[in-house]
Amino acid sequence: MLVYEVVGWIGAVTVLAAYWLVTRSGTSVLYHALNIIGAGGLLVNALYHGAFPSTTVNVVWIGIALWGIGVMTRKRAVAREVHGA
Repeated sequence: MLVYEVVGWIGAVTVLAAYWLVTRSGTSVLYHALNIIGAGGLLVNALYHGAFPSTTVNVVWIGIALWGIGVMTRKRAVAREVHGA
């Protein structure tokens, strides 16, 4: 179905853009969020096509991005405590 292909291509472009941004500028919550959105689109496409290796990779990719957001959030909280903000 065309919708799954469009979602997959949007996911692919989003993941590539996030990877390019993080390589160029360093990490940020936005880049992790883009990875989650992109991997979600690729996940939908992979599930539709029964591509379970790709499904697994995208589930792990989402997990890594969520972990990255958690790490950044904790670091920011510690920095606020240290600087008394």
